[in-house]
Amino acid sequence: MNATPFHDPGFITVQQHILKEQSRFPGASGEFSWLLSGITLAAKMIESQVRRAGLNDILGAHGEINVQGEVQQKLDVYANHVMSASLGVRDSVAVIASEENEHPTVLRNQSPNARYIVIFDPLDGSSNIDVNVSTGTTFSIIKRPNGVFCDNDILRPGYEQVAAGYVLYGSSTMLVYSAGNGVHGFTLDPAIGAFILSHENMKMPAQGSYYSVNEAHIDAMPACFQSYINRLRSGELGQKYVSRYIGSMVADFHRTLLKGGVFMYPPTKSHPAGKLRLMYEANPVAFLAEQAGGRATDGRERILNKMPENVHDRTSLVVGGTFEMTQFEKCRRTERTPAYDSPITNPI
Repeated sequence: MNATPFHDPGFITVQQHILKEQSRFPGASGEFSWLLSGITLAAKMIESQVRRAGLNDILGAHGEINVQGEVQQKLDVYANHVMSASLGVRDSVAVIASEENEHPTVLRNQSPNARYIVIFDPLDGSSNIDVNVSTGTTFSIIKRPNGVFCDNDILRPGYEQVAAGYVLYGSSTMLVYSAGNGVHGFTLDPAIGAFILSHENMKMPAQGSYYSVNEAHIDAMPACFQSYINRLRSGELGQKYVSRYIGSMVADFHRTLLKGGVFMYPPTKSHPAGKLRLMYEANPVAFLAEQAGGRATDGRERILNKMPENVHDRTSLVVGGTFEMTQFEKCRRTERTPAYDSPITNPI
């Protein structure tokens, strides 16, 4: 009997992809691949617990209040632990900062090989776990300045990110990342325990048919947002847009990345500065959006140009295709409100 010939499986893992691409974009090397493997390892561990959340004692509140003033979920604590532990053993990581911790953690202040700072939200949308809604992990990677680390070194604008991405825990588990050379998506194959390239060089459609926003707060939004939403609903922009809102930022942005349209998290009277965290939620999303051909703004200026004053700074967010973002800017210029009267310093 003839032996079955060996065939190339025809897939590329995320580590293989980074090594293949490393000569094309800055900051990618063997050590960068090793850093990212810490994120993928943690993602697999988090995914395992998310899948089993109804079968073990990991659902519900942990009982502590985090720095954001929010009740920590048990999975928040677990996800934060595995992300911190997985990144903590990577020699190239100098500092980590998490949504769940008030201050950054300095790991290697003197090592010249520790060139990166990693900022992350270990489990975005964790309050949705109890009702089996998609959640995610977001991360942002920046270069560490030369010399001994001080607290202000982490406060960098988003355009200085060397890589960013998210992991989506949904019907399948996907890692989506960019290191400045396009956006690439990898789906976790549970049979072999590896993230396999499934969405190469992702592009956000210039125009979509969906808008995503929590319309329950529309009366508390600035007039420009109200006007824009009404125009999306009415068909004034050439078509009637369909509302799709999950309430989990990673899931809502992922749909926008694939299908186009616009995702909004506007300022409100109770949160005039916005509610999303700039450095580890809005910055990664904005970086991916621009790499995929879209745009991201806080309503007045480009997200990636914003200079944070604190690692936990909050912001509003409007992100989408070029058509929807251009139409939003037209509404913003037409509907001037006290919160948006100052000139745009970095127009989208």
